[in-house]
Amino acid sequence: MSKYFYIALTSIRSRLAYLGELGSKTIFLFVVLYIFLCLWKVTYAETNQSSLGGLSLKQMLWYLVVTESIIMSLPTIATLVDQDVRTGALAMQLVRPMSYPLNMLAQTSGERVLSFALNFLVGSIIALIFVGPLDFNLSGIAMFLLLIPLSFALDFTIYFLIGLAAFWLEDTTGLTLIYSRMTMILGGMLIPLELFPDGWQQILRVLPFSAIVYGPARVFVTGDLQVFLSVLIQQIVAILVFAFVIRIVYNLALRRVFSHGG
Repeated sequence: MSKYFYIALTSIRSRLAYLGELGSKTIFLFVVLYIFLCLWKVTYAETNQSSLGGLSLKQMLWYLVVTESIIMSLPTIATLVDQDVRTGALAMQLVRPMSYPLNMLAQTSGERVLSFALNFLVGSIIALIFVGPLDFNLSGIAMFLLLIPLSFALDFTIYFLIGLAAFWLEDTTGLTLIYSRMTMILGGMLIPLELFPDGWQQILRVLPFSAIVYGPARVFVTGDLQVFLSVLIQQIVAILVFAFVIRIVYNLALRRVFSHGG
């Protein structure tokens, strides 16, 4: 596994060479968080409530810091796989003494960890300026640090499957767009699941989107042990299921590579 670790480190170093691009994303994050802060301030004031969905205004902004950091740190996983398939570069990857899925996981994970860390740092500064520090507890931080890498891994498995669809589809851009928007809306990026209609909440909690975005963010701001255990089990089960599906689809895809001679 050491080679995959070095691939991740190499990915981080390569991303550090493009600080301008990373800086532009953090500026966009600042604008987004400021807009949502203003919107939520009005919402809390108009409803005359100190808590919505079990979160205070301070917790809501910190919740948005985490969810926005998760979404905005996403590397172009499906696009990379799509390009490797359509350009034939995948054939070159297959002769290397390593697993292509694990290689892609290491490569994109390094990029995502760096991007998430920078986004979270900028978001935390914004939150500190506008609403002050959150009442952290060590157990909540520890639970969050366990959930966030599993969130990234689960997100990777789904995007990797979308990329593999390039073996049968002309272009996977549409699928990528649909999935990303579903993650934003149904995953609780903008609105915690508790603010959805009651009938929808139970459905959304069992979908993988909530385990990617909502779960880690909710645990970070509340330190809720019950939510942590529920999301942890959901993440592990979903990763195993999607990993199994990847193995089946990947093996089917390799047959198409060999049948077409490269």
